[in-house]
Amino acid sequence: MIHLLALAGVLSISFSAVFVRLASVSPVTTTFFRALYALPLLGGLWMLRRRDDRRPPSDRWLAFGSGLILTLDLNFWHESIALIGAGLGTVIANVQVVFVALASWVLYRERPHARTMLMIAVILIGVALTSGLARHDAYGSAPVAGAALGVLAGACYAVFLLTFRAASLRESSPFGVQLDSTMGMAVGALACAPFDGHFALTPAWPAHGWLLLLALVSQVVGWLLIATAMPRLRPLETSILLLGQPVVTIFWGVLFFGERLSALQWIGTAVVLSGVGVEAIASASTPSLRAD
Repeated sequence: MIHLLALAGVLSISFSAVFVRLASVSPVTTTFFRALYALPLLGGLWMLRRRDDRRPPSDRWLAFGSGLILTLDLNFWHESIALIGAGLGTVIANVQVVFVALASWVLYRERPHARTMLMIAVILIGVALTSGLARHDAYGSAPVAGAALGVLAGACYAVFLLTFRAASLRESSPFGVQLDSTMGMAVGALACAPFDGHFALTPAWPAHGWLLLLALVSQVVGWLLIATAMPRLRPLETSILLLGQPVVTIFWGVLFFGERLSALQWIGTAVVLSGVGVEAIASASTPSLRAD
């Protein structure tokens, strides 16, 4: 059941890049309104279940800090989408699995299984192929710059996942954790606004509509499902399950925007999908941190 919740959350956030591209506003503007539009609903849900929120202040600040880190991830990622498209921007950013594996080994002594290391290698090969390897037929207006920003986003994403998971470990309603994280994201976006020359507090319609959908579908529904499942999954297992997001987003990019990938990029997508599938099935049969 926990794995199904996580996968449902992954499917929800797979639409994130679609909404980002349709909104077509600056990176920091997108991040700010994703948080702002989500806060009223998250706040209302938290009020209904506030008695379940028994977290100490340290956990609340940790969740808030995860939102600050997520701001950097999203800002890099949004710019990457503009340069290499919704699908590939999401795929490359998910090199987070490598950073999470290394961090889990160092911080939690979770030495990866040989199977996991093999699947990570396969996934990284697939990610490299999806970049097009700088071939002339590779999709994107600036594939190299977009890939570099995607890697930066992936590093920030890994730190966010570990921090957010640590803030979610205590028995508590996930609404509080997500609310605090989203508040951190809003504050972080405002702090980054001076570095974004196109930041705007009043994006024109229909940008508002797409940003509202981004907030509701991804920030609220998607991440609440993931936040519910995350404490019961190992950090590396969570990270690998989240790799399903870019695979699905690749198809959304083709369907909604006609993102014409090269043959090499399609091969890379298939390799990533295979690696994620094998690891997800194997991880589902491994005991997790807590019983469901």
